Amino acid sequence: MDAVEVLVERRSAESLAVLERHWSLRRTFAYVDERSFTAVPWLSEIQEHIPQPYRQDHYCLLTSGTTGAPKLVIGRKENSEQLARVLHRAQDSDPVRETIVTLPLTYCYAFVNQWLWSRVINRRLILTAGLSKPELLRESLRRANDAMLCLVGPQAAMLRGMFGAEAFPGVIRLHFAGGRFPQEQLGALQELFPNATIFNNYGCAEALPRLTLRRAGDSECASDIGYPVAGVQLKSGDSNELLFLSPYRCVAQLDSKGFQEIAPEQWMPNGDQVREGDNGHWHLLGRDSEVFKRYGEKIALPQVLTTVSQQWNGQTGYYREKDSAGEDGYVLLLSPQPGETELHRLMQALRTRHPRTHWPLRIEGAPSLPMRTNGKVDCLAAQKMEDRTLLWRQRL
Repeated sequence: MDAVEVLVERRSAESLAVLERHWSLRRTFAYVDERSFTAVPWLSEIQEHIPQPYRQDHYCLLTSGTTGAPKLVIGRKENSEQLARVLHRAQDSDPVRETIVTLPLTYCYAFVNQWLWSRVINRRLILTAGLSKPELLRESLRRANDAMLCLVGPQAAMLRGMFGAEAFPGVIRLHFAGGRFPQEQLGALQELFPNATIFNNYGCAEALPRLTLRRAGDSECASDIGYPVAGVQLKSGDSNELLFLSPYRCVAQLDSKGFQEIAPEQWMPNGDQVREGDNGHWHLLGRDSEVFKRYGEKIALPQVLTTVSQQWNGQTGYYREKDSAGEDGYVLLLSPQPGETELHRLMQALRTRHPRTHWPLRIEGAPSLPMRTNGKVDCLAAQKMEDRTLLWRQRL
């Protein structure tokens, strides 16, 4: 019986060689980051749970989504290679000679859009330590030669602070995924990367990972996630829940409760709420945790966060909380801590554009916000931070 080996990413040439070798073999493998390898005890038991038909020609990636509960998504190697070819055409990537990696390759967005793409299309892959070592990243960007760079939304606001007014003309494709698209940062991003075509990539771990794509200039709305990529079908279910069919998606999932096979004809939910626009573009309303009712009024946090991002260039996060009456609400987190003038300007914008029920219960400042390995703000960890400062409180 074939064994499923767990590979641990270590961001090194040796680690890449091991990944390449295991992809070339028929035997299925799981690819996880070092922290998860020690923190998820059932990973050592995957041999007992993955059936024999899935022990060849497949691979597994670990995701925790917004719940914090880890699970493995299991995909077919052949399907993901086909998606890499589809994305190459959709993203007009023929001129791209190399891709600069700033995110963990265990994150399915970077795994498919960068590592697997570079392998299938035969392009150069450049590993970096990401935004944690800005000077080393700066050197990679200075040397970029017709390069593709893949980031997540929260990193957009951090780049200007790191690199000032410097420009990197060698980057010709700039991709964002993994959360809200930084539409309000496009001007600054275009100054940093004057030759880059910018794309909004939307998907989820279960899709491995792409569902839709749009060029940044095709819309002025951050919630516009564009058209489905070739082969993907979307529909809106009850309460605007997104359901999708995709030939590239995961074929099974494994978590602490066991193994779950996914039928080819099964429409899958991904926890997001959407609507289809008149032009065929789809619009993201938010995740289940980001869309809720407060005193009978529906609140979509991505719309509120758009207002915040237009007034605040630092990091932004939130965590959910109930008020004293038991009504759902949220706490807004800002980093670094804003001054009195910046806070006043932000509150004026919230008061002008949103009713009181949409305002945060509190606004808190912090020196920095905890980040997950994929570059997103860790909202669960943010709620437990001890160095938060109360900046404003809503009094109903």
